[in-house]
Amino acid sequence: MTQTLVIESRFPSLNATLAAAKRHWSVYAKEKRRLTLSVALLAKAQGLKPVKQAVIRFTWYEKNKRRDPDNISAAGKKPILDGLVEAGVLKDDGWSVIQGLEDRFIIDKEWPRVEVTITPTSHQENAPC
Repeated sequence: MTQTLVIESRFPSLNATLAAAKRHWSVYAKEKRRLTLSVALLAKAQGLKPVKQAVIRFTWYEKNKRRDPDNISAAGKKPILDGLVEAGVLKDDGWSVIQGLEDRFIIDKEWPRVEVTITPTSHQENAPC
């Protein structure tokens, strides 16, 4: 059963994340922890159920095209996946659980957000392709 997590905010860009890390490692650590906890709480509040293996699709809804797609997704995926692990939706974010990561980018001036679609798979870890 496919599930979707809706995060009603934008994530800091990779450029902003790197700038924070350059100021002091603890600035980045604190912000990543805050984002991870926010995602975990949202996943629990939205009733997401655990999955063993999945393909994860990130749909990044932006207000405009000012940020490059790679700048949006590169810094956002880590706290989202870690939040799903912390919420118990994913066992971990390693190879045995994550079967694929996909990105889509859409402009929505009225409602910027991230929609994370979790599609369970039945792939076996050692099965031939």
